Amino acid sequence: MPFRGGSLMRVKKMLSRHKILLLLSITALVACAGPRDTYIDPNMDFGTVKTVAVMPFVSLTRDSVVAERVRDVFITRLLSTGAVYVVPVGEVARGVARVEIQNPGAPSPEEVVKLGGVIKAQAVITGTVREYGEVRSGTVSSNIISMSLQMMEAQTGKVVWTGSSTKGGINVWQRLFGGGGQPMNKITVEAVNELINGLLK
Repeated sequence: MPFRGGSLMRVKKMLSRHKILLLLSITALVACAGPRDTYIDPNMDFGTVKTVAVMPFVSLTRDSVVAERVRDVFITRLLSTGAVYVVPVGEVARGVARVEIQNPGAPSPEEVVKLGGVIKAQAVITGTVREYGEVRSGTVSSNIISMSLQMMEAQTGKVVWTGSSTKGGINVWQRLFGGGGQPMNKITVEAVNELINGLLK
């Protein structure tokens, strides 16, 4: 049975409302994926930081190798900016052993001060990888990374900057139309770059 004029108009209006709601939902999701949780010490002069030590990252995932993989990407990208010198990993490991830091992924302020003195670094960075790998929702799957970093001033052991980033995951389009996400390496670099940009801005 064909639609009458009024019924057809109502259907068109209904479809228009659904489109608007869909666009609003997508906009909200993009907004949520925008600014990350960040803390910056307003009294810290980041211009004085020329040498940093990047501690072994902590992995909250099932794969312990993930932490080293992400740390390696972070160090490489940070060095590529030319903004700071990153103490070599081996030198950091020797400093950790010399200071006898029990938990390198979460050093105490006192340990940070001692380590900074031993390896001549103005700041120490620690990191945590919360999620890394494939996530699924029904028949749709995608890669995701969620990580957080913090920087401590080596002179005092005080936290002067923290940041977190999440990249990848299953978005609205994938839920509606299917399809896979981006490669793991790509979203890892995106998350790392976002954090570095937040740190150096």
